[in-house]
Amino acid sequence: MRVVTTTLEMREPPERAARPLPDGVRLERVLQISPEYARFLYGLVGGPWHWTERLGWSRQQWLDELANEGEELWVLYRGGAPAGYVQLHPTRRESGLEVEIRYFGLAEDAIGHGYGGLLLEHGLRHAWTVHERSDLPRPTRVWVHTCTLDGPAALANYQARGMVVTTVEEDEQDGPDQPLGSWVSSGGPRS
Repeated sequence: MRVVTTTLEMREPPERAARPLPDGVRLERVLQISPEYARFLYGLVGGPWHWTERLGWSRQQWLDELANEGEELWVLYRGGAPAGYVQLHPTRRESGLEVEIRYFGLAEDAIGHGYGGLLLEHGLRHAWTVHERSDLPRPTRVWVHTCTLDGPAALANYQARGMVVTTVEEDEQDGPDQPLGSWVSSGGPRS
């Protein structure tokens, strides 16, 4: 299938504060990220959108990813259940610390309630302050890839929060014709 990938970035923290979360919704940092929970969130959020790249990862691959210095998972909860998440992946470069929004999105039943913009606003704030919770320097750049395999509102959401497009690339990728769905992607049987 043809996939269009867009890279966006911010070079300065957002000027506006993140809006408060509504009653019954909270955002929590996962302090001890297990590979099982990270994989579950990946499948829960990505199942409806063709996220399959990491479904075949071994437990060790997940451990290696999560062991990255300053790695953070922030989970949005609604009614006590995960409703979305953002994964922040800091990387030291010659130009300074860059924080990638590695994964971001909502569970299917949380879409359409205005949570996507709120979660991204808070995720960006946490990306720009990752140095306050780690031994890392202050970030110089926050960036993200989004593509046509993500939800249809993803690109507009990033742009509405002040992220600027830096590159757009097209390529052909293998994958299922239809999304697997959250059930299968988070570990459930296909039948």
